[in-house]
Amino acid sequence: MTSAPAPTPGPAALAAVKDAVRRHIKGKDTVLTGLSRRIHGCPETAFTEHHAASWCAGLLREHGFEVTAPAHGLDTAFTATTGTGPVTVAIACEYDALPDLGHACGHNLIAAAGVGAALGLAPYAAELGLTVRVVGTPAEERGAGKALLLEAGAFDGVDAAMMVHPCPFEMSDFRSFALGTLSVTYTGRTAHPSLNPHEGRNAADALTVAQVALGLLRQQLPPQWRVHGVTTSAGSAPNAIPDRATAEYEIRAEAAEDLRELRERVEACFRAGALATGCEVTLERPEPDYLDFRGDPELIALWGANARALGRPEPVERGPFACTDMGNVSHVVPAIHPVLDISGGACGPHEPEFAEAAVSPQAMQALLDGAVGLAWTAADFAYTRNHGTAGA
Repeated sequence: MTSAPAPTPGPAALAAVKDAVRRHIKGKDTVLTGLSRRIHGCPETAFTEHHAASWCAGLLREHGFEVTAPAHGLDTAFTATTGTGPVTVAIACEYDALPDLGHACGHNLIAAAGVGAALGLAPYAAELGLTVRVVGTPAEERGAGKALLLEAGAFDGVDAAMMVHPCPFEMSDFRSFALGTLSVTYTGRTAHPSLNPHEGRNAADALTVAQVALGLLRQQLPPQWRVHGVTTSAGSAPNAIPDRATAEYEIRAEAAEDLRELRERVEACFRAGALATGCEVTLERPEPDYLDFRGDPELIALWGANARALGRPEPVERGPFACTDMGNVSHVVPAIHPVLDISGGACGPHEPEFAEAAVSPQAMQALLDGAVGLAWTAADFAYTRNHGTAGA
């Protein structure tokens, strides 16, 4: 005699689990806000986030997660896993700071919200048929850590990837530019500008020619394409023709496909500077391209419903306004990257005031809401994948 199959859990059972998840996260609010403030008070820039990564990984290890640190060839990356369900959700934790500005992008909140979501899901992973994988992702501001981790296999076998980000407004359907970087070095020949200028090859002039060419190029670019940069060296004394000039540039487009064309046209301007002055030019990519973020409609809808249930502000709709290496993940894995209002529009990321906003009471509420919202969305997603219907 065979036993009857176990009944399929219904929406009411899912709702009960989600309520328990919320209460579990709320019970750890002091721990999570403390983690956020601790990271905020110890800002570490790209690939140097040793304390932040250790604090996040350590807290997850204390709660039974299987932790690997370092992970995937990056000293300040980690993975933490719990559950053995058939649906795997990756929660990305960013924790790098900006040079001179500290956590003016609020990554302290991202890290704590991600850890909080994972802690909330952990006791119910088996019931939800879920495997929870936390990925500690260094170097979002500069270095494209997620692109490196993606290539190294950190997101292999993942069914959905998610994170939240603080902002001066609320968005469910976040979109970003694709971003490429370019390091430019001109090499010329030094000479005395009065005695023998004809023997010199002016590297600073080569960069000037290129910048003029870029200024003219901008007239012919689509309005959503961006080219911007800074000169980092162009000689040290007026009585010597500079034999070296360097610059750092960024290019942005709405889609990765457009970025490739834009890079070709920009690099041609820098080669023109070398050709016009008799200098040599070296063009390097210091980091992988950041691809445009492409949110998954199903996950966006689930997040939106959960954000409303949490009483979050009404989301706005707007075009791309930033760049993130989470975009690279979204090209391979269904993903969301909702943004949460922590400043009411008073200030935005990469402004000194936003670093202050990232430890405000409004920010701490966004952290906890973000943790619950991510956990609820992961629970809904797992339910849909395992049972074929959406939960309540």
